[in-house]
Amino acid sequence: MKLPPLHHNTPATLEEALDLLGEHGDEAKVIAGGQSLVPMMAMRLARPAQLVDINGIASLAAMEDRGDVLAFGAIVRERAAEKSSVVAERAPVLAEALPHIGHVSIRNRGTIGGSLAHADASAELPAVAMVTDAHVVVRSRRGERIVAAEDFFVGHFTTSLADDECLVEVRVPATLPGAGWSFQEVARRQGDFALIGVAAMVALGGGGSIDTARICVFGVAERPLRIRTVEDALAGAAPSPEAFEAAAADAARDLEPPSDVHGSAAYRRHLAAVTVRRALTAAAARAGVPG
Repeated sequence: MKLPPLHHNTPATLEEALDLLGEHGDEAKVIAGGQSLVPMMAMRLARPAQLVDINGIASLAAMEDRGDVLAFGAIVRERAAEKSSVVAERAPVLAEALPHIGHVSIRNRGTIGGSLAHADASAELPAVAMVTDAHVVVRSRRGERIVAAEDFFVGHFTTSLADDECLVEVRVPATLPGAGWSFQEVARRQGDFALIGVAAMVALGGGGSIDTARICVFGVAERPLRIRTVEDALAGAAPSPEAFEAAAADAARDLEPPSDVHGSAAYRRHLAAVTVRRALTAAAARAGVPG
């Protein structure tokens, strides 16, 4: 299908891009990789009158290790992060999630910032942002805001970004010392949207018990879900198959996933329990718990 009529703007600086967003408001959309926005426009699910193409803004292309966080400019490509040895070492849950995104051709163009701003409830990177307690930096002509992932994702395809704001940077905290991470996803085929996905972290205390656990489930609600009641229950527990089995059952019990042609709500809850258990088990093994 052909795209609807629109004006394609190519600002050379962030200031020019913010001026365009401030001028056109909800008639404008930012485009970077275009792997989500272009299909939505082709299907008339989005009809911006103005595209603000940020690909020419060099300041948004940096990927930096700042010690406590990895910082990704808005147009850092998913494939570049996937191939980065720094990301693999410092943010392994992100490195493990990236290959699940579509196919290589999509990741060659798709951006980390774009995936978060798109806020697809079945997407991998919003879940990674939630489980790592990442922050996004957004700017407008009015100034800059730093927003926690917990507050950034509002619903399916909905974030706390105002019409005149642009996501300019994503800050992912580096892995906690001694923590084990795991990213698990169930899809009909490689590259399909997830039926269920889980990102998990387990960090052990001095006595071998669980000091901290994090669990984020996606594909089952309007946004990624941190299962904080189960995280709290695991703190201080011995890392065992029985503990992870019980945690997985508790995590899935109150989920209300949708039913569709790919699976019923009951099937997705079952997948959630299985996938949470697998993710916790793998994360604990990486943290040093014997298999």
